[in-house]
Amino acid sequence: LQTRMQSLRPEPAARYRNVLEALWRIARTEGVWRPMRGMNITATGAGPAHALYFACYEKLKKTLSDVIHAGGNSHVANGAAGCVATLLHDAAMNPAEVVKQRMQMYNSPYQRVTDCVRAVWRNEGAGAFYRSYTTQLTMNIPFQAIHFMTYEFLQEQLNPHRQYNPGSHVVSGACAGAVAAAATTPLDVCKTLLNTQESLALSSNISGHITGMANAFRTVYQVGGVTAYFRGVQARVIYQMPSTAIAWSVYEFFKYILTKRQEKRRAGK
Repeated sequence: LQTRMQSLRPEPAARYRNVLEALWRIARTEGVWRPMRGMNITATGAGPAHALYFACYEKLKKTLSDVIHAGGNSHVANGAAGCVATLLHDAAMNPAEVVKQRMQMYNSPYQRVTDCVRAVWRNEGAGAFYRSYTTQLTMNIPFQAIHFMTYEFLQEQLNPHRQYNPGSHVVSGACAGAVAAAATTPLDVCKTLLNTQESLALSSNISGHITGMANAFRTVYQVGGVTAYFRGVQARVIYQMPSTAIAWSVYEFFKYILTKRQEKRRAGK
């Protein structure tokens, strides 16, 4: 839904007033499973991407916190750790995002992930899978900095003893995702344009391909003005809230289980 609603010049049959209308019309006209398009490639990329993401975040957060505020929590350390973790996460996830969004566009010619990968590789080269990488980083570095700092701040308020508390992890994760998503929507619109190379938007671009963040920003403004930068903001917030809530609650759960196991092993020795 987010990909469709961020389209700059959608086909008449793919113009939606809000998220619910988009969901209803896509399911009714294109099939119930159409909104799930691209789920397999997302799941494939998400595993290694999130493993790198959380492992790097935990290590750097502890190291930097000890340097900046020994024995305490540092928001600067949290934000910096989130930024560095994003570099690794996006390097693993960017190709999957390109394929996913091309399959989600209206009248996408690709039926299978492998068809999309082959076509992009053959027609645009390997670089096409990383065309939006710098924009992705430009969006995700501030996104993750806001996300991690908001999450850690809310944890201090809701869970000051930092114990395993599923309710606080879900609420903190959802709120952190919503704030970060709303703040970085303009960058996400530009990233979607770079990934999809939307054909109707290309007609306003003399180069024939949209390359780089500056080019994407200009094209978005030429096509839709200032309001175009906030296309799909509602869908983006609705997507990010459960996404970050689930990610944090699952992560904190496994962190709690693994920590308990380590403590038992040490006690047994």
